[in-house]
Amino acid sequence: MDSSQLYGIASIAYILAMVTYISYLAFRNPTIGVAATTITVVGFISHTIAFFMRWNEFYDIGQLGVLRSIPLTNLYESLIFFVWCTILGYLVIEWKYRNRSFGAFITPIAGMALAFIDISGMSKSIQPLVPALQSNWLLAHVTMSFLSYAAFAISFATAMMYLIVMTDDRKSGGYLFWTFTLGIFMSILIAMGVDFLTFKIAVKTPEAFIQSFLFKSSFRSDSGTVVLISYLAVAAFIFLIWRYGYILKKVITSFSLSPDILDDLTYKSIAVGFPVFTLGGLIFGAIWADQAWGKYWSWDPKETWSLITWFVYAFYLHARFLKGWRGSKIAVVAAIGFVCTIFTYLGVNLLLSGLHSYGVQ
Repeated sequence: MDSSQLYGIASIAYILAMVTYISYLAFRNPTIGVAATTITVVGFISHTIAFFMRWNEFYDIGQLGVLRSIPLTNLYESLIFFVWCTILGYLVIEWKYRNRSFGAFITPIAGMALAFIDISGMSKSIQPLVPALQSNWLLAHVTMSFLSYAAFAISFATAMMYLIVMTDDRKSGGYLFWTFTLGIFMSILIAMGVDFLTFKIAVKTPEAFIQSFLFKSSFRSDSGTVVLISYLAVAAFIFLIWRYGYILKKVITSFSLSPDILDDLTYKSIAVGFPVFTLGGLIFGAIWADQAWGKYWSWDPKETWSLITWFVYAFYLHARFLKGWRGSKIAVVAAIGFVCTIFTYLGVNLLLSGLHSYGVQ
């Protein structure tokens, strides 16, 4: 059994865990909760073994040394590592707080990443490092970047849960924000699933998939009627979330999750992720850029969006400590920060071109 097969087992386990955690949230059955955790742990163990096996495979092929052989050299490997970091963070939270309800909000993030891998046709083969990536800074810069991304993903999940618990007025900004964000997030996940069921194809690159197939069965269909129905379905879905959001609030609060716990988790996740991102993502990245390209900063799209993301989270910490912001508005900032993180990671790589066009972080 090679690393790709173990990754496949982990992917199936995480998808099953996502469904099981959501079922646990809906039915509040302890047996379902135990099953969800068990499936997640099995997937995580398989994932961990696969990661180190691929590291060893890369080392044998490239002969570049241990530090330069870490499997984080393309989009596939980076997504796999991001999911690993996110699941690790979640398991730590579940163990510390003895509460499985977080899984229904965190595992869908991993599920969306894995779904994108499976339907986009991205290469899963081990590829030789381009010269610019053949540096010992690869380990520090990329791993620290993705550890911070995972921390930000967790802060997004807990911030959304906080908004669900704390907003009652359907006309308030916080309530409208979380219903719209959750609706869009779930709609994208469903649309990607429809793409997979409709086309069942594998293309050579994610870029080709985005251009030719992503959302072509719904929002980008050649049929104007299908496009109209797709947008109307999303609008109806968001409306239903907005109309019956109080049910989700009751479900979350039934698990003894207080707003203080959710707010504290959001803060702690960002407090851990922000300095790691600052040091590994920006400072180490700038040093590596100087070695690879001859200058510390070039306003490359990846660098620019990394700086935007840094400013959003810096604003979160500034507003919390110096301005005394609390409640829904600071949770909204945390959620927006993760949206910027996702665009920095995937949007720039797939939609824009620049010096990081071969990169993953």
